Amino acid sequence: MPVYIESENIITSLGFTVGENLEAMKKGISGIQTCYNTSLSDVPFPVSLVDWERLNAEISGLPVPEASGFGKLIFYSVSRALSDSSVDPSDSRTIFILSTTKGNIDLLKSKGANGSNAGLYLWHSADLIRRHFGNPNQAIVVSNACISGLLALITGQRLIRNGSYDHAVVVGADVISKFIVSGFQSFLSLSANPCKPFDRDRDGLTLGEGAGTVVLSNRKPEGRHTAIELVSGASANDANHISGPSRTGEGLYIALGQILRDMHEDPGFISAHGTATPFNDDMESIALNRAGLAHIPANSVKGFIGHTLGAAGIIESVIGAACLRDNIMIKTMGLQLQGLANPLNTPVENMNHPFCTFVKMASGFGGCNAAALFRKHE
Repeated sequence: MPVYIESENIITSLGFTVGENLEAMKKGISGIQTCYNTSLSDVPFPVSLVDWERLNAEISGLPVPEASGFGKLIFYSVSRALSDSSVDPSDSRTIFILSTTKGNIDLLKSKGANGSNAGLYLWHSADLIRRHFGNPNQAIVVSNACISGLLALITGQRLIRNGSYDHAVVVGADVISKFIVSGFQSFLSLSANPCKPFDRDRDGLTLGEGAGTVVLSNRKPEGRHTAIELVSGASANDANHISGPSRTGEGLYIALGQILRDMHEDPGFISAHGTATPFNDDMESIALNRAGLAHIPANSVKGFIGHTLGAAGIIESVIGAACLRDNIMIKTMGLQLQGLANPLNTPVENMNHPFCTFVKMASGFGGCNAAALFRKHE
């Protein structure tokens, strides 16, 4: 049973719609800026932040089910995606799936009258959003490090394909807080400059915040000339290290092999994880070479919007799908001279081509890896 993208929305530092984000990327505009806010970090650092003033204005007067920044992002993104969809969110054949790594972690600073705060629980945020839209099913939470967003999409696709549901509303979000920033600073994994995926001089990642929503369906979307199908997805854990990727790219290699085993042609392009840490980018180059995909054009969009954590897999899949529709692959912002363990095909300019398919990859702490294949139908 084919599973299609019925509608979508993304919110990043570059805009509040897919179109706003894609147009900025086509023009080479990055949303990464130096932040001097001491509530986020004691020292200035580059980061990609949502325009909260605009978001608060857009949701003013609306019945937001959760008042935190995280809750606002989820509500707005889901609302925008559903407004472009014919799917009934209150239908018992629709499931809600929430993807995040940290959720409302900033609420640790404050506790309720009984010494606790229900908003800290991921299931609570998922339950609020599904109840707000009248959905009768228990929501699913996917929180598996930085593959969370892509794994949530794969979960939705599988639930539809096996007949459990007809539709899935998959939303991912994460908000930058001092807790998150200090954690990555302690790993010495943040670059002092905007990240440079795949570059010889890359020295760390750039954090970002945002949200993305994809409404998946077992029917082709009405009123769209081009339909995007989520063909297959797989995940694999190489259990290499709590934070370091496999030296051989084993988990990612396994996941790629599973999604490509039934393909009789090469994918059009690859949307890599591309965090710009020395070890992650090297690992991806090894896995792609082992999979025989080193010649396929590959990019990372994290130089535009940073690493949006639990939202990354959804946001970057949506961008990839938009690129399929527009027959373009966006360049890797920050890349000047490639320097990887194994060479890849990483264009430094936007690439125009009638692409039919693309592969989205993701990797995360604990050795988790995921990959998904998307196909265009016209």
